[in-house]
Amino acid sequence: MSFDHSSKSRLTCKDLDRFPGDTLLDRIGRVVAAVECLPRKELFESWEMARRIRRRLRGGRVVDLASGHGLLAMILLILDDTSPCALAVDTRIPENAPRLLSAIEAAWPRLVGRMQFEQRSIDEVDLRSGDLIVSAHACGSLTDRILDRAISIQARVAVLPCCHAEARCDIGGLGGWLDNALAIDVTRAVRLQRHGYRIHTQGIPSDITPKNRLLLAEPHNSVRAKGVPCLRY
Repeated sequence: MSFDHSSKSRLTCKDLDRFPGDTLLDRIGRVVAAVECLPRKELFESWEMARRIRRRLRGGRVVDLASGHGLLAMILLILDDTSPCALAVDTRIPENAPRLLSAIEAAWPRLVGRMQFEQRSIDEVDLRSGDLIVSAHACGSLTDRILDRAISIQARVAVLPCCHAEARCDIGGLGGWLDNALAIDVTRAVRLQRHGYRIHTQGIPSDITPKNRLLLAEPHNSVRAKGVPCLRY
């Protein structure tokens, strides 16, 4: 039987054999399965998003907005030790999030004390220009609020939008050529460009989620623009 990466079923100890190798994904997968608190879809989304982000955007405090369990931020710290810390923010932090973090810290002791959770609105978070702001599947116009906050301080940002709210999101006059969800994401990319950003448009595998458009953006005067090389994971 195939192992459906898009399933919302919770990973459990019964899935440990699904991650038999010594790859980083397998090592993370075994930790997540042992904790038994995360849908398998969230593991694969976070992994595919994080490794694409780190190929281009390195360093800085990681700020994971609408973070859920915060796995995306944890993986970003694992992949790049030049980020000093991470902050995971959501209006409701899942009860099992601290347990997942403890398990990750046990497997990667260098992460101990470097990640925090805050239960609050994204509008209340103290953001800084050197931050790396990320969000996986911030629903509807929440993605736009995250982009607005990044633009306001010229911080680097990476989002994987979902649940495009046509009534509340800007289609940019492109609805006659593109389906509305794609028009919304194209308009977001253009808006970032107009505010002085270099953008990178990618996709994570569609067998994980059909809402798989990944938008990465960095100000033209960022560290990456000065020649920090891309990495491969």
